[in-house]
Amino acid sequence: MTRRKLTEDEIELWRRVARQTERLHPEVPQTVHPSTLPKPKPRKTPKPRPETLELGQNAPRTTAAHNLKPTVGDGLRAAPVQMDSKAFGRMKRGKMKPEAKLDLHGMRLDTAHPALIRFILSSQASGRRLVLVVTGKGKYRDEPGPIPTPRGVLRNQVPQWLKMPPLVQTVLQVAPAHISHGGDGAYYVYLRRSR
Repeated sequence: MTRRKLTEDEIELWRRVARQTERLHPEVPQTVHPSTLPKPKPRKTPKPRPETLELGQNAPRTTAAHNLKPTVGDGLRAAPVQMDSKAFGRMKRGKMKPEAKLDLHGMRLDTAHPALIRFILSSQASGRRLVLVVTGKGKYRDEPGPIPTPRGVLRNQVPQWLKMPPLVQTVLQVAPAHISHGGDGAYYVYLRRSR
């Protein structure tokens, strides 16, 4: 629906009515213009034009990581802290000395698993709290293939074994070792108190 324009008679009638009226607040000065101005229209600033055009230069720069599974060390670092936070910080900095050490270098899976179980259970029975399990970093595989294989079989398997029975009841925290105790090729295992 469009608005119609006022006729000359209607405009004259309005002026007569406006002259006969009295102001509600005569102390306020009368202004001709309204006190509020309309909002200015926003101005668009054009983007500067580049001198040379390249394919995809305005595309968002995202580098998608194609890691399907985080490394064992990253998974252990992201795990919540179950032990005392001050002791955990000292352990991560290599300030706590492990009370016992198990070296699994050169062992196969079928001999390493029973050795780990025996070592952890006997360490807890002896009253030890912090032990070191050395797995080694593992060898690089010579045959690259379409399916990536993790480096170091024991390095990937030991944290899984520590989360399974019978060791899950004895282990409080597992963390990658400090570089002074073996770095990525070893794990700190913090044991629960034996009761």
